[in-house]
Amino acid sequence: MDAEHPSYLVLAYYCLTPIADPVTEVEKHNKFFDGRDVAGRIYLSEEGINGQMSGSHADAWAYMDWLHSDERFASMPFKLHPSDQNVFAKMKIKTRKQLVALDAKVDPRKGGEHVSPKRWKKMVEELNSGCENRILLDVRNDYEWKVGHFQGSFLPECATFREFPRYVKELKKQYDPKKTEVMMCCTGGIRCELYSALLKDEGFEEVYQLDGGIINYGLHEGSACWEGKLFVFDDRMVIPISDDEHTVITSCSQCQAPSDDYYNCANMDCNALFVCCKSCLDDYHGCCEQACRQAARVRPLAEQDPHKPFRKWYHYFKE
Repeated sequence: MDAEHPSYLVLAYYCLTPIADPVTEVEKHNKFFDGRDVAGRIYLSEEGINGQMSGSHADAWAYMDWLHSDERFASMPFKLHPSDQNVFAKMKIKTRKQLVALDAKVDPRKGGEHVSPKRWKKMVEELNSGCENRILLDVRNDYEWKVGHFQGSFLPECATFREFPRYVKELKKQYDPKKTEVMMCCTGGIRCELYSALLKDEGFEEVYQLDGGIINYGLHEGSACWEGKLFVFDDRMVIPISDDEHTVITSCSQCQAPSDDYYNCANMDCNALFVCCKSCLDDYHGCCEQACRQAARVRPLAEQDPHKPFRKWYHYFKE
């Protein structure tokens, strides 16, 4: 990167560890970040920390060193990707009652076995070669799975993941928990920490979770056994999980041409997330359908640039 385009790092991380006073930790974070070139979304609770952020190389490394100096987070791994800019609009640091929406008490120390990306790749290959007593649960949202997933994986039948406890009981009716090997993956790994523990509590004896999630897998094994791209909750929207060539498994919602670019509808009162090719995006002025083009509050297409979430309405019409 040259001086005009400084290099940045995108960080994904979590640590399940007791935090006695999350509010104080938020204050410490805000003080540390004051004046630094960073942006992101960090949540702290009595359960631990979960963060996705970006920052200049200097500030990103300073933050990692700062967290590692705290014995609670001393061994916490960070998953890193390069970027030419901050990939979040601003920095948000908040407390949460739950780091992962589950509405059930589980002990993550009793969760599934962590599987390295190398071993995971072999297990996926075996699954797709006819390993009948093994299933692969992708515990992300349907719109995430749609644009990219592991070969042979499937989604839990849940409208929201607060329904996961109910779903596990249904899963037991379909698969013998004493004979079925359950593989489980998510974007960064934290969701699997709790969901795998719930599976164990419900009697599934062999539960395996991808260590570090899909992000970590891409860093170590590339796109092997993976199809499509990875949905991320920042300005990039979707990214390849590695530098390998990737397959496009989704199509434009308008013309059905191959496409794996997500957008939010320019109509602020719709804001639907949809897949669209560049040509149709221009034709529909950033809207998911022609009707939305006539809406009262339609944001300028150029603001996506190309995937950044639209700015708040008041930015466009200031008196």
